[in-house]
Amino acid sequence: MNHNTLKQEIILQSMRLFSMKGFLSTSINDILDASGASKGGFYNHFKAKEDLFNAVLSQSRKIWRERCLKGLDEIESPIKKVESLLENYRDRYLKDYENFPGGCIFVTLSVELSDSRPHLARELNEGYVRLKAMINRLLVEAKEAGEISDDTSTEMITELVFSGMLGASVVYGVDKSNANLHQTIHAIIDCVRKVCK
Repeated sequence: MNHNTLKQEIILQSMRLFSMKGFLSTSINDILDASGASKGGFYNHFKAKEDLFNAVLSQSRKIWRERCLKGLDEIESPIKKVESLLENYRDRYLKDYENFPGGCIFVTLSVELSDSRPHLARELNEGYVRLKAMINRLLVEAKEAGEISDDTSTEMITELVFSGMLGASVVYGVDKSNANLHQTIHAIIDCVRKVCK
């Protein structure tokens, strides 16, 4: 296995383990066992476990963008973009068992690290801030395009969509029920549609 392949394998297996067990409960030995790396091979690529955390976070964000933003550029209507984001999140991201067998890695890590590793939790929160900003931007564009009435608060709808996404992720992580997931995301989309003219 060449260096780049080994590094990618360590990141991939760590991402899977973190989604199932969290960062703190995943040991270096767990990662070595899953990736087939030696201790020397691991430390050749990562100075410490937190370096690996940053690499996993970067890779997880890349996958999230690839899955959730797929096809949005081809959609003209901002509201339809929000709907497509929610559908992609449901079908392409939350059901990505290959990369995230334990469910949404961001939710798993946020809950685990908020008290014990606040500096790492802040890294995760940056992603949430960016997601909310993107949803709000699309809703503002929808208002400017006349898809949403002028008296509707884009901030309020943003909170509803964002909280709904995270809530759906938490519940799906527990019950793994596709029917419940579809019902939850459909309810969010239905609320978004109701605020449209």
